[in-house]
Amino acid sequence: MSGPKEIYSITVDNLVKRFGSFTAVDNVSFKVKEGEIFGLLGPNGAGKTTTISILSTILNLTSGSASINGLDVMKSKDAVRKQIGIVFQDPSLDDDLTGRQNLDLHARLYGVKGSIKKEKIDSVLKLVELQDKADINVKNYSGGMKRRLEIARGFIHNPKVLFLDEPTIGLDPQTRRKIWDYISHLNKEEKITIILTTHYMEEADALCDRIAIIDHGKIIKLDTSERLKDSLGGDIIRIGTSRQKELLALLKRSKFILSAKNYESSIEVTARNGSEAIPKIIDIAKKAGIVVDYTTLKRPTLEDVFISLTGKDIRDEGASDVDQLKRSSMMYRGRR
Repeated sequence: MSGPKEIYSITVDNLVKRFGSFTAVDNVSFKVKEGEIFGLLGPNGAGKTTTISILSTILNLTSGSASINGLDVMKSKDAVRKQIGIVFQDPSLDDDLTGRQNLDLHARLYGVKGSIKKEKIDSVLKLVELQDKADINVKNYSGGMKRRLEIARGFIHNPKVLFLDEPTIGLDPQTRRKIWDYISHLNKEEKITIILTTHYMEEADALCDRIAIIDHGKIIKLDTSERLKDSLGGDIIRIGTSRQKELLALLKRSKFILSAKNYESSIEVTARNGSEAIPKIIDIAKKAGIVVDYTTLKRPTLEDVFISLTGKDIRDEGASDVDQLKRSSMMYRGRR
């Protein structure tokens, strides 16, 4: 007997977005289940923000299709906008208004009126713990307070889907974790489907039911956090030595090593039982006259998964989606 049929809040099929010769989103497909927190994890310029912008009807797609609760993002833009809330990566509050006034303005724009509007404003202010700061001008808020207000504003009109684009960027670790609590509450208590873009590995690990790792506009892996980490097949061992290439060649021939890669300052290997593998590695190095400066052992993390899939650190600097889009758009216009 089959279980209940899956209901999808977001469906993306072969999505492509080009700006001139630059392809920002390259044939991306995924589905987000109703009530799920779905993560888009990738470095700057990977295509995360562009994908969100298309799904929220800010940008038009080049080809493919996308829908929110069955509504096509190209054919039913107004209807889609009533279904969604969005917290942008860049601040978008009016600093000269109070927190309450910012929420009131947003509620009016979405047709929330009368006593329902007041009750909703009071409710969201309480949720993000800003009720005692509600009548202070936003220009006097801290970065964390502004972010909490933006999240409150994003769901004041009871959206069914909430887009969070780098919601904790630039925040200190303590404030970031507080934001995680608010996001989890929205998902569980308010039953809101959330799609989250982030390049913070720990954020995706803590919040997301499933994670899509995206790089250069393509989804290169999609699964739960645990399955992504398990896909590496073993423990991670980092080895420091001045003779990396020689030791790497020896380890690649060793049957107990599942994989081995050379990085700028160390060798990284995976082995099914790291604690047993380390003495064997040291013994191999010793027989070859290679000095091992250090070894570290850890369970795979999402950072390790990303490095394994892309060969680079997720925090490698690069142009943001927006920067790349602006640059490509200017080049395209210049050729016309």
